[in-house]
Amino acid sequence: MHQLQVFLTSHAPDGLLPWGAQEESAERFGLTLHQVEEAALAAGILPARYQRNGKTLSVEQQYKLFKSRVAVMGCGGLGGYILEELARLGVGDIVAVDFDVFEEHNLNRQLLSCPDEIGRLKVDAAAERVAKINPAVKFTAFSEAFATENGPVILEGVQVAVDALDSVGARLALVAVCKELKLPFVHGAICGWYGQVATQYPGDGTVEKLYRSCTEDKGMEKIYGNPSFTPAVIASLQVAEVCKVLLDQGKTLRNRVFYLNLLDMELEELQL
Repeated sequence: MHQLQVFLTSHAPDGLLPWGAQEESAERFGLTLHQVEEAALAAGILPARYQRNGKTLSVEQQYKLFKSRVAVMGCGGLGGYILEELARLGVGDIVAVDFDVFEEHNLNRQLLSCPDEIGRLKVDAAAERVAKINPAVKFTAFSEAFATENGPVILEGVQVAVDALDSVGARLALVAVCKELKLPFVHGAICGWYGQVATQYPGDGTVEKLYRSCTEDKGMEKIYGNPSFTPAVIASLQVAEVCKVLLDQGKTLRNRVFYLNLLDMELEELQL
């Protein structure tokens, strides 16, 4: 490992390690790109791909993100953007859960979908996308529906779960498992021009209150649909919340819900 550190330091005279040097390190020392990135960050060297993070996050915080494991429930409208942003942010270990395949009606808004992907498992497309944009990220895919029975296995070792689900039943199952495992999770939901975001810690009960009067398993998307921009906005807010939870920084949406009306550009905050 000493030789690796010498190599990394010599190839990052300005404190930034170019991607080519990461690849060369992996090949020379028989390591994965994940292992090389971990060694660089542990030594206080910032991979150059994160240099625009550097004005916002310290190297120590970047290292903490890299050492984090985040689970994303759903790889569709919200989930595709969430996975993309987590990988680009530098979260080093990502879990994705989705049993579904792409259909034609997904093409208007789901980042991972395209015509030649119709019929393909969403988690397979997610794995390919993450590997393409950040090969240093570990990625684990579960091509199954999230439920209380498989939840503890899916969320093993996870620090934060992210709700990108479109089923009330699955969402409440996520609430129950996160409560059992004492995990925080970030909730997001969309319909038409509207969306909501909240961050819940064990025992808060925020999401249970939001859905206690719900009689339909599917959300309002069935009625109002979803354009391309709504999932992008809500997913970005969710990723910001994940980042704050992992780094214990800033003020999260704990015990409060942000409602966004993109049609009239109005924001309403509900305290719970």
